[in-house]
Amino acid sequence: MSANGTFKVLVGERNPLVVAALGGMIHRDSRFEMVGSVQTGEAFLDSVAQGQPVFDIAVLGWKLSDMDGGMVLSELQRRKLSARVIIFSNDHDVAILKQCVHLGVQGFCYQFEDPCILFETLVAVAHGRICVPYVDVSRINESPLLKLTPRERELLAVLADGWTNLQIATRTGISENTVKYHLKNLYDKLGVRNRAMAVGLFTSERNRGSQRSSQAAW
Repeated sequence: MSANGTFKVLVGERNPLVVAALGGMIHRDSRFEMVGSVQTGEAFLDSVAQGQPVFDIAVLGWKLSDMDGGMVLSELQRRKLSARVIIFSNDHDVAILKQCVHLGVQGFCYQFEDPCILFETLVAVAHGRICVPYVDVSRINESPLLKLTPRERELLAVLADGWTNLQIATRTGISENTVKYHLKNLYDKLGVRNRAMAVGLFTSERNRGSQRSSQAAW
């Protein structure tokens, strides 16, 4: 929060028209101040890592120039970076929302909704709350890892340990092409697009499991 009590907002969006529209709306609301914009996920991650510009909340479009919101959230976890993120999606796909929730997003809203929804989300996230559209919570909490076979869970675990395709092939006695085939099936089941997103989801689920165990022990 700035000295005058406003919350600083960084916008991540590849479409200049959307950036301009968001900037105009944020400028007219005295509670917030837009401190900058980026077009790529890497630029956003660099901003978080370097603390420049300093911001309280990031509003990220689902599709950036180099990666999507799921990949950004996964990279935040992988690099152990902390940021309050709202995904501002133009795609009304509940699978995207579920993926973001599993990856620890703090806020989520759609670009076609009334602007007041975005500002309600900004206020909630600025005050440390989670604000996402209603979905079937019981289904959100179902771990996507439950869809995997024991062998696929083992494969995901070694991915999280940093094994390459060649290492997996060598240590399991199968070809690299076969490894790629199994990985594609794994990604399809988890609803992710690549290794980084799969590892991010695995890490998030593992952390959630640890938290539940701690709460149960308490």
